Amino acid sequence: MAQQFEIIAKTFVGLEPVLAKELTQLGANDVQTGRRMVSFTGDKELLYRANFQLHTAIRILKPIKHFRALSADDVYEGVKDIDWTEYLSLDKTFAVDAVVFSEEFRHSKFVAYKVKDAIVDQFREKTGNRPNISVANPDIRLNIHIAEDQCTLSLDSSGESLHRRGYRQESVEAPLNEVLAAGMILMTGWKGDTDFIDPMCGSGTLLIEAALIARNMAPGLFRKEFAFEKWADFDADLFDKIYNDDSQEREFHHHIYGYDIDMKAVNTARLNAKAAGLTSDITVEERDFKEFTQPKEKSIIVTNPPYGERISTPDLLGTYKMIGERLKHQFMDNEAWVLSYREECFDQIGLKPSIKIPVYNGSLECEFRKYQIFTGKMKDFRSEGGVVKTEEEKRQMAEKRRFKQNREFKKRLDEQEENAEADIRSFRFRSLERKETREFRKPEKAGDSRKPRRFGDSKDTKDFKNRGGHERFDRSRGKKPYKNNRDFGKKNRRFHDDEKD
Repeated sequence: MAQQFEIIAKTFVGLEPVLAKELTQLGANDVQTGRRMVSFTGDKELLYRANFQLHTAIRILKPIKHFRALSADDVYEGVKDIDWTEYLSLDKTFAVDAVVFSEEFRHSKFVAYKVKDAIVDQFREKTGNRPNISVANPDIRLNIHIAEDQCTLSLDSSGESLHRRGYRQESVEAPLNEVLAAGMILMTGWKGDTDFIDPMCGSGTLLIEAALIARNMAPGLFRKEFAFEKWADFDADLFDKIYNDDSQEREFHHHIYGYDIDMKAVNTARLNAKAAGLTSDITVEERDFKEFTQPKEKSIIVTNPPYGERISTPDLLGTYKMIGERLKHQFMDNEAWVLSYREECFDQIGLKPSIKIPVYNGSLECEFRKYQIFTGKMKDFRSEGGVVKTEEEKRQMAEKRRFKQNREFKKRLDEQEENAEADIRSFRFRSLERKETREFRKPEKAGDSRKPRRFGDSKDTKDFKNRGGHERFDRSRGKKPYKNNRDFGKKNRRFHDDEKD
């Protein structure tokens, strides 16, 4: 039996139950939820799969030591006591991220320096030399989390945040985080059994995440690398097996529609969908929500309208009033889910939500609300077998705290909270987290050297992508791509047996 060890998956506030469910379905043991994290146990294969397959995790950490520290010297000794030759060598670079919530330790950078000093000093004493630090692209990433006097030192197996899927070619103002988008969709319970609509789609994040969920495709397909690939015990054959296994992918017999009033956003969404190879599932058109009409097929709406914060609109309240009017008259016998920030905006929708789920979008404390749209009176709807609120939703509503009423804005996450210094205080093993506020870097452009290596750069590959194709690399056979016929009924794969790494 493979060795089992503790693993921690980080996520956003409000997505912990969704992540826990994903992990259970993945085969994780001892699943426990905390604040912004889920702890579980598993083996090396599960660690790889968690990075590759989870839709709602930001990063995956492997704790290597829990210890108590009352001073900086205690941190130094606790770290130096580890045999670092198991994880590092002189030709490897490393970096240390620290999160602290303690009266004794007030500066995370100071803690990171103590960890670095302990590691460097151990190597100098044993070999006379030391490994180097690399902040930008280290071979080994370490995290230390201190809550009062409890310290957890972990290996970061993800590297770059897992929300950076790799398919985003361009962006629009205030794009929705990919992990939050996936979490929202999973909260609705939608798995591709109806059409999916986002009438204010922006750069298309909800559309692409919906297609991945409908197809049951791993979001890690588009990543150029994970941090664990540089570990000394990295099992390339095992990860090749995971990467090239599409046995769990499924057919999608419905369609995904995105609309936006801004043609630039429409073009951006189309470009991102093409980069993900999902153009056969996603249609994006320029259209104002006020022109929305009743869809012919059973559908679900999931949308993230402007809040008047990062994105302004001339008549914010009027926009939400229009949303309510369109849903009430042109979305009958379907359900809609709306993420927003201001109570007065929700009031303008004019419909009674069947569930309210608190989530954070960046630093904003938002609500994700479900609206069950039906014709006639609620009494008649229920008598005919209609369900406004499921038993699970009733349970969730009973457990969720209510937001305070009669205030113009919901509270912002303060700076200390945003840096995750207060997370998982009630959990026994305190987790680690890099600062996640800088969620979006400059989007990758076509031809950018940072473009995922698994897409290749040959002319044939570019022509294939331009036709909306999706491809993967057979990683065990080198960097030659094989094309994946996306009619999903005929998997036409070409393996390059004559190519070796």
